[in-house]
Formats: sequence, structure tokens, C-alpha cells
Amino acid sequence: MYYVIVLLTMVVAPLISIGTEMATTTGIGGFLAVATKWFVFWAVGVRLLVAGLSQIFRPGYTAKTILGIDEPRVHVLAQELGFANVSTGLAGVLSIVFSIWALPVAFIGGLFLGLAGVNHLLRPHRNMRENVAMITDFWGAIVLLAAFVLSLF
Repeated sequence: MYYVIVLLTMVVAPLISIGTEMATTTGIGGFLAVATKWFVFWAVGVRLLVAGLSQIFRPGYTAKTILGIDEPRVHVLAQELGFANVSTGLAGVLSIVFSIWALPVAFIGGLFLGLAGVNHLLRPHRNMRENVAMITDFWGAIVLLAAFVLSLF
């Protein structure tokens, strides 16, 4: 289920949403706004909200299955990460209603995903789930930070 959620929120759903909306939108500025909107909603909003809820209610899953740490004392840290993910994810989801939030959330989400990707990269003994998290974190960071930077011009 983990791989399905990650693939859906990081690739499939954003691309379908962008393609659907682009059928009625034109120009590079329109594309940038639409791409930012949907990547913020799916990659930051839905992905981090789902991850955060899982980390809050199943901290052992994150600790053991994703990070390979089988230590119950780490659960409180996984839950704290969950609180941050729920907060950021909720901002991403609400950016559909409050469109002015899209660029700040793109920056925050892109920075978070980029730093998380680097953190995964520095762990020498990553498992498959952590490798998937690392790759998709970098993908999300590149898309979101590029959208933010391009919006400045």
C-alpha cells in the first residue's frame, strides 16, 4: 500500500489533475500556476497528510519499516514528525481553497522534501522503502522548488 500511495500522490494524481485542468488553460504562466497548484495539493497536501496521520497513529511503522529502527522509545519522535507532516499537509490541501497559499506551501514543502531526501541519502544502509521515500522526496523537492523559483520571474 505504501508504494501505491507514494506513486499516486507524487506522480499519477498530479499529472492527471494538471492534464485535466490544462485542457481549459493556456500559456506557460497558466501551466506553471496549474502545475504548482496540483503538486502542492497532492505531493505536499495529500502525501504529507496521509504520512503524518500514519506516523501519529502508527509510529512503529515509520520507525521500524521505513527507517529500520526497532526501538519503541523512538515512537515519540515519529509522532512529532507526524504532527509536522499533518500541519504541512493540511496547508497543502487547503491551498486548493486558499490559492494564495500555493507558493509558500510549495517552498515549505519543497524544502522539507529536499532536506528529508538528503537525510535519507546520508543513511548508508537504506531499505527499499527508504530508497523510494528518498527518490520521491527529491522528485517532489525539484518540482516544488522549481515552481517556486520560476514564479519569481
